[in-house]
Amino acid sequence: MTQGAEDGVRIGLSAVVMTLKARQAVVLTTPAEDGSRALPFGPFDPLRDRTFERALRDFVTAQTGFRLGFVEQLYTFGDAGRASPRATPGPGRHREVSVGYLALTPDAAEGQTHDARWDAVFDFFPWEDRRNDHDAALTDGLIAWAAGDEHRLARICALFALTPEYRWNEERVLERYELLYEARLVAEAWRDVDQPPPQPPSQPMPGRIMTSDHRRILATALGRLRSKLKYRPVLFDLTPGVFTLSQLQAGAEAVSGLSLHKQNFRRGVERTGLVEPTGQLSSTTGGRPAELFRFKGVDAQTGAAPGLSLPAQR
Repeated sequence: MTQGAEDGVRIGLSAVVMTLKARQAVVLTTPAEDGSRALPFGPFDPLRDRTFERALRDFVTAQTGFRLGFVEQLYTFGDAGRASPRATPGPGRHREVSVGYLALTPDAAEGQTHDARWDAVFDFFPWEDRRNDHDAALTDGLIAWAAGDEHRLARICALFALTPEYRWNEERVLERYELLYEARLVAEAWRDVDQPPPQPPSQPMPGRIMTSDHRRILATALGRLRSKLKYRPVLFDLTPGVFTLSQLQAGAEAVSGLSLHKQNFRRGVERTGLVEPTGQLSSTTGGRPAELFRFKGVDAQTGAAPGLSLPAQR
């Protein structure tokens, strides 16, 4: 029995495994019993598992066939009403406390087991991709929900940068998702209160649903990753050993959801001193061969390395 289960509390571990594939940020998911997608998830058994991280690594490999590299702890999720996708349904359902982890890999390997696959992150959060046209229907739904309430309108304008005085902050992924949840504009908000959405719906529910609170966990991970881009060289944890500067920029855009200014991005990369030329050219760019670079690594003495600036197009 999992520690605390007799008191109605169980500890679970969730893994957000992200990489880049076909110039998209993708996340490793598994099928859930309700037909939606889930993050790799498993219970922590204190009698069997020596550490959280060891348990996490074991069940991610068992569920997906994927072996994790570096992982970092994200957050502990324990809100009342959340339920594990593998929890026992009914009156005896336990309170679930989930410890979330973020793992980055340059290897979007195929051939995972148990129907695990890589799904585009923006399939779950289409409003986070600012390279596409603004979703007017989503804005209309939020404004209708606000119903003239000034506090609600201020939150909407600030989080979605609807008026000129506000700048889009790509790091506030979780806050935007939670606002949409509060406004009942995502499917989980109806599912979690055991109610069907209104029929006919006033508008399609944006983004793909995930089981339990896994879309909230994924939102937390995406916000953390976007923040870390600016102060740590995490983008290189998602890229292959050698790359062109165009490929590096495409990776930054895929994570941030922003269209970046090409020359300013390249100047920013040069200022950091994070990359060095390999002396080789890429012939896969479809045009003139481009120079290949590699990540130089962190400072051998201090372990320090800066992040990358994100000079968005205006």
